[in-house]
Amino acid sequence: MSISTVRRETGAGPEEAAWLRCPGCQALVYRKRLERARKVCPECRHHLRLSVDERLALLLDEGSLATFGDELAAGDPLGFTDTKPYPERLAAARRRTGHRDAAVAGTAAIDGERLVVVALDFGFMGGSVGGVVGELVVRACERALEDRLPLLIVSASGGARMQEGALSLMQLAKTAQEVARLHEAGLLVINLNTDPTFGGATASFSMLGDVVLSEPGALIGFAGPQVIKQTIRQDLPAGFQTAEFLHERGILDLVVPRENLRGTLAKLLRLHARRAGGSAGSPAASGGSPGAGPWVTEPAELPRRDARAVVELARDTGRPTALDYLSHAFDEFLELHGDAAAGDDPAVVGGIARIGGRPVVFAGHQKGHDTAELVRRNFGMPNPEGYRKALRLMRYAEKFRLPFVTLVDTPGAYPGIAAEERGQGSAIARCIMRMSRLPVPTVTLVTGEGGSGGALALGVGNTVLMLENAYYSVISPEGCSTILFGSAAEAPRAAAALGLTAPDLLRTGVLDGVVREPEGGAHTDPLRTADAVRAALIAALDRLSGLGPDRLIEHRHARFRRFGTPAAPSPTPPGESR
Repeated sequence: MSISTVRRETGAGPEEAAWLRCPGCQALVYRKRLERARKVCPECRHHLRLSVDERLALLLDEGSLATFGDELAAGDPLGFTDTKPYPERLAAARRRTGHRDAAVAGTAAIDGERLVVVALDFGFMGGSVGGVVGELVVRACERALEDRLPLLIVSASGGARMQEGALSLMQLAKTAQEVARLHEAGLLVINLNTDPTFGGATASFSMLGDVVLSEPGALIGFAGPQVIKQTIRQDLPAGFQTAEFLHERGILDLVVPRENLRGTLAKLLRLHARRAGGSAGSPAASGGSPGAGPWVTEPAELPRRDARAVVELARDTGRPTALDYLSHAFDEFLELHGDAAAGDDPAVVGGIARIGGRPVVFAGHQKGHDTAELVRRNFGMPNPEGYRKALRLMRYAEKFRLPFVTLVDTPGAYPGIAAEERGQGSAIARCIMRMSRLPVPTVTLVTGEGGSGGALALGVGNTVLMLENAYYSVISPEGCSTILFGSAAEAPRAAAALGLTAPDLLRTGVLDGVVREPEGGAHTDPLRTADAVRAALIAALDRLSGLGPDRLIEHRHARFRRFGTPAAPSPTPPGESR
């Protein structure tokens, strides 16, 4: 993806290359126009490669970079010679790039948020990972750990440096163990993988971040496409190993156009920032305040509605979805994608959000308002990849000690053949288990359908709330009717018998409170409903914010331990004393 230059010859010799040929669409582009567009082709949006200096200038606050490790220089441990001795190759790369090796490391800032950055330069021997690059990555990790700062790793690499043999291979372990120490210390690690990122970089520090980003069209993989073709003798699918290909398969969180990268990184850093006098998960809180909060706790205060009518209201396609609430009830949201392993299930959305000034990790079921969106979201019925995405977000909340907030609206987990083959039950079970032991505040709000284990996978909260016209049940009324009465025709009778409405669930203690809806249902006034949801979530988080990890786990354990043992006392509500 290099740039082809077109020069005009004059009698005095070649002029400066004024026109460049885009490797994406082959169009001729005026050099200055391309540079103004940050080397993104204005014709086809192809992202051409940047040098490490151009990359850092694009991302970092001007003048904020203070480099370290500049004195490092590679030796020749093997006396390696191919068509040229290794020292000659190093010398040529140094003259061409102005750098001593294929990486630059330092402290810097993005939109005022301080961080440590290490960036690889493909222009220096293909960004290959040798001893110096490995050492700079390690020193960047160590500085981030010492200063308690986020780490940004920008990769552009063909892989390990062959001229250093097995010593280059050892850099994979050397760097990976340092990234592991940052994870153990609860520090944010961000990967930005640019074109190309392959081999030893991909198999170590380039894929180990909490968040993994890329630019459109970037090639990312372990083995290069030519190696794969020669090895397996197969044609590769269209778009193979592109950022979009990996994003669709849940490997990358975000594919961000170059002009938006700086803003996206700034937002991510801001959502994780730990301000003086508090932490990202603990705003100035009173330790919890007594009282019911902005929700109903007495069944008698709620109107008694026909159970079947409630089910129909809960399923109304006009009801606000998780993304609607994220737009109107939350201050900001950065969606993260995929389970980092196999897929990105659109029936579950999640990421980092802020509500009432407090950063939280969010996960929720997502349906839609029209047929196309409902089909794309599988009607809010997750596959195993959706639950594994939620599980990944739970781990994220645990690492950064951020509250975990969930919105539940699903008919249930998807009951398909492929879902069973990929471990649907196991994925749900692991979500329930992990959420039950999270050492952070957990708040669940059922906004529509609360269908069986598919709902409970996101429902093990310290505080569990529900909208007035939602429902929560062990099975759908139709499923219950079919099993117990022989056909789905008795669904209204089954709905009444299942005790799935808000008053029923308050009486059994499944719910801590019910959030009122506008007259006629949430869909009649979505903004007013969003205001009520916002108030309820903020109040629930306030009540939990003063409790330590042990108390939170203990309270959640007691809350769910008592179900099925009517004689056992209810757990003390958070923020209250007996």
